[in-house]
Amino acid sequence: MGSFQSPMGMRSSASVEASCGYLLQELQMIWDEVGEDQFEREKVLLDLEQECLEVYRKKVDSANISRARLHQELAESEAEFTHLLLALDERSLPGRPEKMTGSLKEQLDSISPALREMQLRKEERVKQFQAVQKQIQRISAEIAGQSECDDSSSKITVNENDLSLKKLEEYQSELERLHNEKNDRLQKVEKYIRNVQNLSATLGMESSTIITKVHPSLNELSGLSKNISDTILAKLNSTVESLKEEKHMRLEKLQHLGKALTNLWNLMDTPYEDCQLFSHIISLLSVSPAEVSSPGSITLDIIQQAEAEVKRLDQLKASKMKELFFRKQFELEEICNRSHMEIPSQSEMDKIINLMNSGEIDHADLLMSMDDQISKAKEEASSRKVIMEKVEKWMAARGEERWLEEYSMDENRYSVSRGAHKNLRRAERARIMVNKIPALVDSLIAKTKDWEEERNKVFLYDEVPLLAMLEEYNMLRQEKEEEKKRQKEKKKVQSRVVVEQENSFGPRPSTSNRRLSNRSFNGSFNNATPLNRRLSLAIQQLGSNSISSASQGITFVKEGKKVHNQNMFARSSIPSHLREDTASVVSTFSGPISP
Repeated sequence: MGSFQSPMGMRSSASVEASCGYLLQELQMIWDEVGEDQFEREKVLLDLEQECLEVYRKKVDSANISRARLHQELAESEAEFTHLLLALDERSLPGRPEKMTGSLKEQLDSISPALREMQLRKEERVKQFQAVQKQIQRISAEIAGQSECDDSSSKITVNENDLSLKKLEEYQSELERLHNEKNDRLQKVEKYIRNVQNLSATLGMESSTIITKVHPSLNELSGLSKNISDTILAKLNSTVESLKEEKHMRLEKLQHLGKALTNLWNLMDTPYEDCQLFSHIISLLSVSPAEVSSPGSITLDIIQQAEAEVKRLDQLKASKMKELFFRKQFELEEICNRSHMEIPSQSEMDKIINLMNSGEIDHADLLMSMDDQISKAKEEASSRKVIMEKVEKWMAARGEERWLEEYSMDENRYSVSRGAHKNLRRAERARIMVNKIPALVDSLIAKTKDWEEERNKVFLYDEVPLLAMLEEYNMLRQEKEEEKKRQKEKKKVQSRVVVEQENSFGPRPSTSNRRLSNRSFNGSFNNATPLNRRLSLAIQQLGSNSISSASQGITFVKEGKKVHNQNMFARSSIPSHLREDTASVVSTFSGPISP
């Protein structure tokens, strides 16, 4: 019993020891009463001791296991706490003890609140990461053109080893960048849609159909979020470019039709009211595609209407082309007549009409050629204006000179009669004008030579070289001056003969002097025949002049002109007597110029 009691004495609780001793005493009493032998008693006590040792051993092993578990839990808690500090990028946590003291359970109890706090922080941080990453994933899917994410892609995986605020800020920066990119893409999509709508309105097309064809989500009526992927942006850009190209092609076509309409209207003198029906097409002639933005301004209906009108006017043009040609021919002749320029021959015009009737010449080219001739004729008429004004002055002065010659031949010009004072005043004015003729002719010759040198052609006046006319006039005027001097000398000689005769035969009535004077005038007038022969010779000599080399003299040109004018339109711009004076240059009168 001593071996059994020794372990019992090691128990700390006195009650347990007392209980064990009482039970042993009771067992001894039972054995004594029963008469159990000593061997069996020793065996039972040994078994009891072995069973007690086994119970103690189990309890010790259980305590060791519990202690090891507490050590492990404490180590895991400390490791988890440290891991959370690193993951959350926290240096330390207020409230956590710096040094661990006390039993294992006390140490575990002291770290548990701090660990729980870190776990809560981790859960909150993970939620933040999940929210940010989910938005990043959603916006990225929208940018990629995925309307709905797959189940596999919708699961957010958060890296719990790095839950620092720095990493969270990186995700937030990425999210902000994606937000900006999404907004930029949405703005681009809206801009493309506006362009499509504006272009479609201008072209008369249905914009919603075009936009839905690109992607259904772009139609606001669909209720879907707009697809903003690169593919959609590329399709929208391609759609806008194709609409712009279509707009450019239609505008070019309308401008071409507008020019054709304008030309046809000008050719056929279309009334203003008819032209106003297509005024919107004419307003597009000088605009660029960017300036055309009015809804329905270049629709297919407008193009078809313009094409139909051009086709209709082309059919009318053929029937009215001859009338237009004659009108422009008349305009050209009017310009030439007013400026006394050379008119195209009738044979050339008949040849053109035959070509026009046979269809061998294009009507538009023909009228363009006529317009070009009219433009050249106007330009040449403008360059001849200064010279023609001086020619008109010269012609007017020649008329006054001719009247003055006739007036000087009138014997009764000084008589007192009705209107005689008016003739006297006109004679004075005529003498002043006639005295200016030489300077006017010299100025005309100089300007005509300058014009011919500049144009490298002969200045014709009613198909007669003007320089030849002026030079012949100067020559004839000089001959008339010389003839006048000879007549004066002859008159002086006759006067001396008369005086001598009167001195020898006696005085005669004064009327004889007047008769002699009249006879001398008549004699001088009859002497004009040799002068006319000299004028004809002078005209023939002009054929060798370099300027009038195209003719063999003004007389020859005049005769050719009479034959040619039989087939020309009658000119009404100048009187017939002035034309005859121009052709013959000067009158054949060879009497004195002034009294």
